[in-house]
Amino acid sequence: MHASITSAYLARYRSAAARSPVELLPLTGAQRRFLITRRLAPHRRSDVVPLFFAYPRGTLDQDRLARAAAAVAARHPALCGGFAAVRGTPVLRVGGPSAEAVRIAVAPGGTAREALREALLDWPADGPALRLLVAQEPDGDEELLALALDHAACDEQSLGVLTAELSQAYESDEPAAAGPGPQALADYRQAVELQLAAEDAAGGPAAQAHWGRRLGALTGAGGGAAASTGMLTERLPAAEGAARSAVFPALLDAVGVAAHRLHRPYPGEGALALGYPWGGRPAGAPAALGCFLNTLVHPAGPTAASDPDALADAWWDDLDHAGTPFDEVVRAARTAGAPWSGALDAMLTLEDLHRRPPLVLGGTPGRETHLAGRPLAAPLAVSASHGDDLLIRLAWDSDRFPEADARAAFDDLLAVLRHHLQARPLLHTTHA
Repeated sequence: MHASITSAYLARYRSAAARSPVELLPLTGAQRRFLITRRLAPHRRSDVVPLFFAYPRGTLDQDRLARAAAAVAARHPALCGGFAAVRGTPVLRVGGPSAEAVRIAVAPGGTAREALREALLDWPADGPALRLLVAQEPDGDEELLALALDHAACDEQSLGVLTAELSQAYESDEPAAAGPGPQALADYRQAVELQLAAEDAAGGPAAQAHWGRRLGALTGAGGGAAASTGMLTERLPAAEGAARSAVFPALLDAVGVAAHRLHRPYPGEGALALGYPWGGRPAGAPAALGCFLNTLVHPAGPTAASDPDALADAWWDDLDHAGTPFDEVVRAARTAGAPWSGALDAMLTLEDLHRRPPLVLGGTPGRETHLAGRPLAAPLAVSASHGDDLLIRLAWDSDRFPEADARAAFDDLLAVLRHHLQARPLLHTTHA
């Protein structure tokens, strides 16, 4: 009989929690994967999620910002607890490190962006889940703020909560509490337990059969983390009305074409593994911070889809099984005969900027910016931000793929995306 990975984890967690002298909280499937990956590759730190904001020089009061960060972190178990493994079981231990004080991150002779990049790389595994870094150009008129979190402690919904709370805490300059109260601990536990129940229910025979059919021909070109990366960007007109629902399947197809362009040639003729995060809090779950996303896998073919409606229908079918834990998806694909290790050849993320409030400090909203050169969890990563326009960013493993190949792949991506969306002519090229 098929024993789910989630039910096996719950049994181990309950055993560890019953024997522990301190309170232990459970983790979602995504949180467990981050911790397991970290233990297997302790020197890889690609699971840090940073947001970058630019402010006019002199805007930020760093002491006040440190107090605001400490106040926000103290409310949330995922920010002030410690992710750990107890008897080999991933858990959140109550009472771990809180937010690190804001620190200046300017490297001698370097730029502010270089300083932030180096500071983010220097992120110890046992460090705080929330960290704020400020960097200033010696003669510039802006200062940069990196709001960075351990990915195990956040997802897109968490980022919206955090920017809102940090803005309010900075404005009121409130003192930090001793730690999360009983209600915050109960809310976190309830949210995670509801998520685990949903993951357990989504890992049954029907889901195994679906993912086996979808991913049985998956070959993969050999994914893996990238330490040295380049970045290209382009701004497109925002999709409006009914076209908004077509953005994500169009991106799936476009990124798949770009991935094949970069990975070609690769052994075998099967599809590449294109991963994308999806999900949110289960119905009725409290708004606890943490990572409640699941990584779904799209089998990316070498050419653009000739039937966009069929592409969208297949994607919607996948979303009907979006709760299936990633490890169960890998097992289903391998059971169906796919010689796939589970490594992703490319990653795609789409962020709706209308759902995240701005980070307002000292009455000034931060101008969100982006930083090239950060580590990636896959050889190719495409991120799209949908707000007043559609910002597309392609980052690639610069040790593996020449820049000329990356530019050609990005051109393919934009052409396929424009074709699917039937957008107005693209704005002028802004490759960076």
